[in-house]
Amino acid sequence: MLALGKLLELTLAGREPTEKIQLTREGARLHWLGEGALEITPTAQADNGMDLLLSAGIHGNETAPIELLDRLLQAVASGQLLPSARILFLFGNPEAMRRGERYIEQDINRLFSGRHEQSSGNEALRANELERLAAAFFSKPGRKRLHYDLHTAIRASKIEQFALYPYAEGREHSPVELARLRAAGIDAVLLQQKTGITFSSYTYAHLEAEAFTLELGKARPFGQNQMVNLDLLETRLQQLIEGNEPAGGDTLDGLQLFTVSREVIKHSDAFKLHLPDDIENFSELAQGFLLAEDIANTRWVIEEEGARIIFPNPKVKNGLRAAILIVPAAI
Repeated sequence: MLALGKLLELTLAGREPTEKIQLTREGARLHWLGEGALEITPTAQADNGMDLLLSAGIHGNETAPIELLDRLLQAVASGQLLPSARILFLFGNPEAMRRGERYIEQDINRLFSGRHEQSSGNEALRANELERLAAAFFSKPGRKRLHYDLHTAIRASKIEQFALYPYAEGREHSPVELARLRAAGIDAVLLQQKTGITFSSYTYAHLEAEAFTLELGKARPFGQNQMVNLDLLETRLQQLIEGNEPAGGDTLDGLQLFTVSREVIKHSDAFKLHLPDDIENFSELAQGFLLAEDIANTRWVIEEEGARIIFPNPKVKNGLRAAILIVPAAI
């Protein structure tokens, strides 16, 4: 196997490869662009016009997706997968990966779409670098652009594998992409209603890619992901890499759709979230329930029918989102 196929090993060791460019036996090119970044270019004869960005490790302790990308990259480097797509593999936060931490100073996934310019530190610099790498990758005109940003969640979830579909003014969510997600084992999709500051929001709104944040189970340390079944996703990613997705047949059957009703923003240290620490994502909340309180008599009371909670986290910094209320939706 080519040495550049060991991008994860290089990244965790903090090493720079001796050779920055290598070719597979079939002629696909592997190009090391920087720490945790590797671009694969298929042969001209094989190129099907797809640009596929696969990122993981934006949160350094979310290891199942990192291990998945490692398997895919090693399969390309060893000739088991023959790429027809251009691919950019990105490990988002190498230092946090090395430490087994979610982040070091601040959450990179809250620093995109210009937010890094309002901040400082290594993670702000890394967010800027990730934007630059993605923009360069998606700069070729006339090509299909797809980005999957792979994560696992802090807490358990009643729907274990789900996706967040970003929003951009003037663009509609694609039923074709939703069906592709369903075929990849995704059980629910949250259709966002405003422009976000995450990595997938940046590539969707600014680089015109179809882009998704995929939540793929609960965060665990390296080597402890036996309970996270990513077989369907891995198969679909292999098909995207090789350009041999099944023709037709993908449906939305069984896919649950949700939309954001409200975001709960933490304004001060007085913020209180009236939920158990171990509450699962997608837990239902009854109408009339007092969800949270903050300064100046700010109260969040459940008014929506069928409301559910995702990403509750009262420990976020003041001014950031402490939870999302979602409701069932249709497309």
